Amino acid sequence: MDASEAEDKARKILLGLGFSAEKIENPLSQLSGGWRTRCDLACALCQYADVLLLDEPTNFLDLPSIIWLQNYVRSLVSATVVVVTHDRDFADAVAEELLVLRNLALERFRGNLSNYERERHKKAKYMTGMKEAQDRQKKHMEQTIAQNIKAAKKTGDDKKLKQAASRRKKVDERMGLEVSAKGTRFKLNRDRPGYNNSSRAEIEVPDFDPPVRISFPASPPDLRFPGALVSLEKVSFSYPSRKRVSILTDVDLTIHPGERFGIAGLNGSGKTTLVSLIMGSGEETAGALAPTKGTITRHARAKFGRFSQQAVEELDSWAVQNPGMTALSHLMESGGSEMTEKDARPLLGSLGLQGQTASDVPLALLSGGQKVRLALAKLLWSPPHLLILDEVTTHLDGDTILALVIALGNYEGALLVITHDRFFMRCVVEGHSPYKLVSRANAEDKPEDDESEDEEETGARVGVVYRLVKGQLKKLDGGMEQYEEIAGRAAARLSKTRAE
Repeated sequence: MDASEAEDKARKILLGLGFSAEKIENPLSQLSGGWRTRCDLACALCQYADVLLLDEPTNFLDLPSIIWLQNYVRSLVSATVVVVTHDRDFADAVAEELLVLRNLALERFRGNLSNYERERHKKAKYMTGMKEAQDRQKKHMEQTIAQNIKAAKKTGDDKKLKQAASRRKKVDERMGLEVSAKGTRFKLNRDRPGYNNSSRAEIEVPDFDPPVRISFPASPPDLRFPGALVSLEKVSFSYPSRKRVSILTDVDLTIHPGERFGIAGLNGSGKTTLVSLIMGSGEETAGALAPTKGTITRHARAKFGRFSQQAVEELDSWAVQNPGMTALSHLMESGGSEMTEKDARPLLGSLGLQGQTASDVPLALLSGGQKVRLALAKLLWSPPHLLILDEVTTHLDGDTILALVIALGNYEGALLVITHDRFFMRCVVEGHSPYKLVSRANAEDKPEDDESEDEEETGARVGVVYRLVKGQLKKLDGGMEQYEEIAGRAAARLSKTRAE
């Protein structure tokens, strides 16, 4: 157990995961759900294990803690670590080998996720080219043989018939893989020993899972007259019950139609409070907030929609209160008299909740990702002019995140994104092409010349990333890359910190 070092190790891990020295001493019962999840993760990391299993360990962690965890996992030399994660950057940072579960079988790859996708894409492209070339060659040779046979029969030349049969045999022998598994030239006696139905193995082009599709109404209604959707001028806020401790100080932010904004920052830095102020009286779950100082001006006809971090928990509460409620009935109830089943089913289907999943499965039995889709359907059946997404990727898998990125690229309303997912922020807010960050052969929407185009030429709208720190909103000229550098330095400090 190494009992003499146990307390120091526990404090080091808790500090690395973002706990303050004061919070470490507080009762566990005072922690929120997210902080309890961090505590559970710390318990696992504190144990001495031969095999350490981490299932979505980055959920509820801010970026400095994610980077600290990356470094901690890589430093473990005595344990085999198995990680299940949807965070692409985290997966690439910690993985030495990849296990892919497809078609009821495990495929093992030496390298991380990005390398796997890149190599699989190259192999698929190479094998497809080889197969197409051989198909053309085989077609030409068979046409020649057929012509020779026809000519031989016409003249009664048995010798030419035997030659055609011999050529047919050679065609069958030469079709298939031209290279061995090691990349060398194929040799029958070396690369295909034993009894086989053919001289060479078939050319197998790697297949890919069908891409996840997400679509939703992309055009908010016309505002009728121009203007900013919302404007914050010198906004400050503090909760009276907290001895007037300032949460936000002199925040300036103006959002126009169609713009993209991202906000990064530590958990507890005030991001949720800022969003609640922007929503104002339109906020139903957290209650309306008003600034302590400054002014907030909203467009008179603008509609705001917010995906909250608590969206899944709220649906869980609905499920407990209404055991028989399904996604379809809940969406129709949320939409009121304007929402009919004819409207609800196509919307749920476009977000991946189709058929009996939508109409027969109770809310309590839906997965976290399915509940996220339902929460998005509630927001997007009437598209808001400003869509606020607060940690929307927490319960989604990697393929669904990619599909959501692509769908949001077509959204014509303004977007305000709060996330610790570096990939999601780069694509949705900064306008990076997901196909440049992810090599995927099954992305059917990918333009053929996408790799040679600049981001501005692809038509992606490039937004701005802000950092919320010490109550102030600061623009990051270097975007998410700059914030990742800041978080990396913070993670290094966490690694050296010792509680007194």
